[in-house]
Amino acid sequence: MSDVRTLSMRIARFGLWLALLPVLFACSPPPLVQQQSYVFGTLVEVSVYGAPEAQARQAIAAVLARFDELHHRLHAWQPSELSRLNAALAKGERTPASPELAAMLRDAQTLSAASNDLFNPAIGGLIALWGFHADTPQGKVPDAAAIVHWVKAAPRMRDLHIENGMIWSDNPAVQLDLGGYAKGRALDDAVAILKAHGIANALVNIGGNVIALGRHGDRPWRVGIQHPRKPGTLATLDLQDGEAIGTSGDYQRYFEAGGHRYCHLIDPRSGWPASGMQSVTILVSGEHAGTRSDALSKPLFIDGAARLAEHAARLGIADYLAVDAAGKTHISPALAARLR
Repeated sequence: MSDVRTLSMRIARFGLWLALLPVLFACSPPPLVQQQSYVFGTLVEVSVYGAPEAQARQAIAAVLARFDELHHRLHAWQPSELSRLNAALAKGERTPASPELAAMLRDAQTLSAASNDLFNPAIGGLIALWGFHADTPQGKVPDAAAIVHWVKAAPRMRDLHIENGMIWSDNPAVQLDLGGYAKGRALDDAVAILKAHGIANALVNIGGNVIALGRHGDRPWRVGIQHPRKPGTLATLDLQDGEAIGTSGDYQRYFEAGGHRYCHLIDPRSGWPASGMQSVTILVSGEHAGTRSDALSKPLFIDGAARLAEHAARLGIADYLAVDAAGKTHISPALAARLR
């Protein structure tokens, strides 16, 4: 009789365990929700952890819609608000601009001044001359006299005037290209959108420009830093909440001619693509981390390895990893302690 009673109790416990299964699974963390798209000429991926799938997908959709909006508004060579502004600047005309675009351009002016004009979104005409205003680079070195012409014209962000909703320039050579700014701005906007949708943990990756929100469960978000010449990564890094990494490299948009590699990162002092680096990655935290990580990797790439530490310190960047033209790796002490 006791055996029957024991068996009945075991069956009852088993039934209770089965009944609890749906509750246990309902209490487990929702799965990682990811979605990819193609914006800004590159692959983007948004990952959300720990939120119900419907909420996560709604938030991701809002982020990708914002990316698409920025892409079309800031396109430098297809019809956009920015290309219309460029047409007016070339004619020496004053033209109205949306408050959002005006704010972006003021921000870009501040970043340009901090970098001694090495981050220079005003050289869109020079970028076009090199054929990088196309989905596929033209693969041809421009005429040297044409390059000299643009260098002498010296378009700079300080030539731009933004006042009472109007924009104009003292220098008709100013042609704006925000390709080195837009992805970083998009990262910051993505974080704001995700938070507005109640998302606490996410990772946003725009072609290697990455920002972290919260954590990936019980660990930080882990990202890889791409090797500029080989498949795979140079190192991995755990990102803390609010941290962003930005990478500038000669392997992203380039062409080869006469045995030389010409990348889209042009030194405004010479008019030629920078050739002293293969890649520069910086880690940034705090306000506007995404924007600063994108914009400020450019001047470090352009200025080369010799002044890397000095230039990074002047820009307030303590964490950097760079590979110079000879393949030598340069890592700041602060970042070296965190790399895997």
